[in-house]
Amino acid sequence: MDGIHDLGGMSGFGSVEIEADEPTFHEPWEARAFALNALGVVVLQAYNVDEYRHAVERMEPAHYLAASYYERVLTGVASLLVEKGVLSPDDLEARAGGPFPLASPVGPSPPGDMLVPASPRFAVGDAVVVRDVHPAGHTRVPRYVRGRRGVVVHTAPSFPYPDAAAHGRPAPRQHTYHVRFDARELWGDAAGTGDEVVVDLWAGYLEAAP
Repeated sequence: MDGIHDLGGMSGFGSVEIEADEPTFHEPWEARAFALNALGVVVLQAYNVDEYRHAVERMEPAHYLAASYYERVLTGVASLLVEKGVLSPDDLEARAGGPFPLASPVGPSPPGDMLVPASPRFAVGDAVVVRDVHPAGHTRVPRYVRGRRGVVVHTAPSFPYPDAAAHGRPAPRQHTYHVRFDARELWGDAAGTGDEVVVDLWAGYLEAAP
């Protein structure tokens, strides 16, 4: 989905602040949020990692931007536990001590024509174009490469197609490809001469270049 979580290529958010000797967790609740996500995925198997990613990207934009990393984790996990019936909204608010902001409803699942077979479609050196699609549901293809031309530099093993898995649908395995883009193909004259970007993309996102 096209949301505020897809910040690649966007500007105006200020510099990235790097904290010296930053700890893994700043507060005990952050460790609990991390553990709750592992509980939901691994122990309870209430949802998968792609459903979790979609839950985080479904956060209200203002909330997403204002939230810390682990607040996003906690919001995604809480939303899924309610949606999957593990917790009721009343249980959640009782445990939280008041209203708890949840993610927006799940978006539509991906178009069927992106569920391509698992067999390799491209080889190293092939020129490809990223499909210029804007699904309302989950996707792992960044906006800044859509419609852009690149070259396959590596073929990776097949993995479950995340756009389907995030919606609880059967997720056929697809090969993923490391695609190299000239930075000027992505950002025009604002990019440095000779700069390149490599993006890992599922087969369903790609078409052979003309």
